[in-house]
Formats: sequence, C-alpha cells, structure tokens
Amino acid sequence: MSLIAVIDDDVYIGDMLERLLTKNGYQVIRAYSGTEAEMMLSGTKPDVILLDLMLPGLSGEELLRRLKEFPVIIISAKTDVRDKVEMLMEGAADYMTKPFDNQELLARIAVQLRNVREGYHSRNLVFGDLKIVREEHQAYVKDQKVRLTKTEYAILKLFLQNPRQVLTKSVILDRIQQETPDCVESSLKVHVSNLRKKLREVGQKDYIEAVWGIGFKLREE
Repeated sequence: MSLIAVIDDDVYIGDMLERLLTKNGYQVIRAYSGTEAEMMLSGTKPDVILLDLMLPGLSGEELLRRLKEFPVIIISAKTDVRDKVEMLMEGAADYMTKPFDNQELLARIAVQLRNVREGYHSRNLVFGDLKIVREEHQAYVKDQKVRLTKTEYAILKLFLQNPRQVLTKSVILDRIQQETPDCVESSLKVHVSNLRKKLREVGQKDYIEAVWGIGFKLREE
C-alpha cells in the first residue's frame, strides 16, 4: 500500500484529502507546518508528497528545496504561472491549483507512483561514465569506485540530478547545505576542484566544466 504525505495547514482540506486517499487504498500521514513536516519526513519515507506552499514556520517553497528524494505534487492557491514555473524548476514533480478535481489529483498521484516503479526516481543516478549508487553512498567512474568526501559526494549527486543544467555557486550551496552545512562560498571552489581532479584521475578526462561567470556543469560528450 502506497504512503502519501499530506502537508497542509488547512485542516478542512487536509481532512478531505485524507478521506479521499484512504477511500482509494492509500495510507496517509499528515503535517500542518513546514517544520513539523521536516521532522516527520526525517523518519518516514512516503511514496508521494502533497505539499501546500503557504505553510506556517518553514514555507512550502523552502521545504521543497529540502525534499529532493521524493516526488512532490504542489497543491496551492497560487495560480500565477511564474509560481508554477518556479516550483517545477525547483524540483516539484507536478503542480495543481486549488480548488482541484479529485479524480484529476488521483490520476496525477498514480502517474508519480508509476514513475517511481519505472525508475524515474531511481536509487541510482547515471550520466555517461558517472554513476552514484545511493544505497551504497558510493560514486563510480567507468564502474570503478571513487573515494569522495561528504561534500564532494553531495556536489556530484547534485550534478547528476541536474545533468544538463549550469549550476551557480549559490544554487550549489543552497542545495547541499542540508548534507554539508560546513561548506561555504569560500571553500566551494576547492571542493569542486578536488572533485574534478578525482574524477579525472579515474576516467582520464574532465567530467565537470566551469562556465565562466556563471558556475559549473557536467561536460557532455
């Protein structure tokens, strides 16, 4: 039975969602604020998260940036296209506006669950010769293990999650701060340089390139 997390401070909507999901065979866990949700998700791994944006404490936008391991469907009263685009770019799997059709929501949840089964949110991250096996917390180049520090691993994982995107220094620092809070702007360049060197020593080529004045990206073949 799939587990759905409902994160919404509106008790009426939360109750309605819980009834709907339970009736359709899902297990449901709930949180009423971003802070409560973060605590809940530290010990529970739902299959799909339904996330409101206007939450007390930690906002939905802030929380989304910390939920990279889960498919998240935003359910929000915010209807502006810019809000939708921003959340999808930040990693949301889908976006629905309130009020919503129950059958459409169920269909979108089913799509995310199917994507999980088909490996869309795979435990492994692969791009060319590079691979991360999350269960092992291990990086590989051409199937050879590469010994990385905690910060180097977090940076490489972020690149593999966004394989064709140029990542600015500020974005990198923001995305890895949960895993490596000690990494700061002054040390980031050193960590990226060390990561590039370790990958190059095994693969005999450069896998990460600097984009002048912007940031870094994975080098495509």
